Amino acid sequence: MPTPAPAVPKAALNFYRDVIVKDKRFRSLDPVHDLALLEPVTRRAVQAIIAEADKLGIKLMAYETYRSQERQALLFERGATKLKTVGVHHYGLACDLVRDINGLPSWKGDFAFLGKLARKQKLIWGGDWKGFVDLVHVQRITVARQKALFAGTWYPDAYYDAYAK
Repeated sequence: MPTPAPAVPKAALNFYRDVIVKDKRFRSLDPVHDLALLEPVTRRAVQAIIAEADKLGIKLMAYETYRSQERQALLFERGATKLKTVGVHHYGLACDLVRDINGLPSWKGDFAFLGKLARKQKLIWGGDWKGFVDLVHVQRITVARQKALFAGTWYPDAYYDAYAK
């Protein structure tokens, strides 16, 4: 029996319901690299990071934008994530950015530059986390807001700022 889609509040931006849920890759076990599955504010921030890294001589690629519930469970079984049933990637609010080496993804090298670029674009960098550090991960919401996102009681609007007090 397929896993039901998590609830998203009716008043939310509806990107999740109107775009992600309707996409043919909604239950994909494969990584999805499509920037179009990032919520628009997140997409613009990720595109800006890729462009700024390019100016620094670092070529990046979006390795994983959207991630299905099924893929999340698979990654949990493999020990690649601490979240078993859901993650911010599932809502179009997170992206893994890796080095592009002749068209192939690479997780090698120092990714401290990504933290600086992410913060400049008001994205949270997984390299700042304690415990489960994820050097290639950026997301548009704080860890504290994830519980409400996963419960379907909150989704960031276009004006949400993860760094605002």
